[in-house]
Amino acid sequence: MTIVFKVSDNVKEKMIKYYENLRKEKTPPYAIFQAQEEDTVITLYNSGKVMFQGISADVDANIWIDQEKHLNNRDINIDPKKENKSKNTNKLFLNESTIGSDEVGTGDFFGPIVVTASFVSKDKIDYLLNLGVRDSKKITDAKIMKIGKEIIDNIPHVTFILNNVTFNKYTQKGFNMNKIKAILHNKVLVEMIKKETGKYDKIVVDQFVYPQKYYEHISEASQKATNITFMTKAEDQCLSVAASSIISRFVFLAKMKSLSQELNVTLPKGAGNTVNEVGLKIAQEKGIDFLNNIAKTNFKNLDKIKEML
Repeated sequence: MTIVFKVSDNVKEKMIKYYENLRKEKTPPYAIFQAQEEDTVITLYNSGKVMFQGISADVDANIWIDQEKHLNNRDINIDPKKENKSKNTNKLFLNESTIGSDEVGTGDFFGPIVVTASFVSKDKIDYLLNLGVRDSKKITDAKIMKIGKEIIDNIPHVTFILNNVTFNKYTQKGFNMNKIKAILHNKVLVEMIKKETGKYDKIVVDQFVYPQKYYEHISEASQKATNITFMTKAEDQCLSVAASSIISRFVFLAKMKSLSQELNVTLPKGAGNTVNEVGLKIAQEKGIDFLNNIAKTNFKNLDKIKEML
């Protein structure tokens, strides 16, 4: 799918900032940049024309179509033959105030799980776009540390850190990761709603489980956030989710740095072979049971470390 249209100068400036870290090394002739976001290639030309190419070209193009509508009251029509009828027509919820939540740390053997809910009002949307806010997985750790504190200082949010000891108790009770995530999301969403009652239009959560199952997971909670809009890849489609992603990542990185300093060893992220090697070193020095304090013991990494001892 290929979509081409001309953008206004103010939107062009926002595009240049937004795709700054996604640019390809080579720039085509007469182009300002060419960038790639997942399966979409974006080329912005000196003339102001922008071209989106790829399976999800319409989804990415609609970020800027909505910006034209929001900032310049321009209606840009995409050829209906090329338009995906199932697309989300409210990409980034640019005309709505939202509460969104996201978590980090669920794929990392070492370190806690951090979940955040943020409230992004309509008047904060341009601010976040100018910062280049998007899913934290698509931003370098260096940039996370640069913009994370600013977002924390300027965007209302609630953050909860689930330490490893408590996480491991949950898993010993038979809780799977989706249930733990649902409990944590509900916890921060409830608190965020209390702080911003009546100020938001929608609550948005990145869909990690079917909605019915999500509500089953939180059925025993004394207070529940309901009427949630569940979306896949919500970090790319809702700025409050993206802001929550960045705040959670900022806090997670700070916690990992603190743990590393305490142990005098750099704790790697993820769950690969390097993680096993560092885990082995810690187990040899402090005993295998010590990992219960700093790692998720239901990961297969623990079995591999035990085999290596």
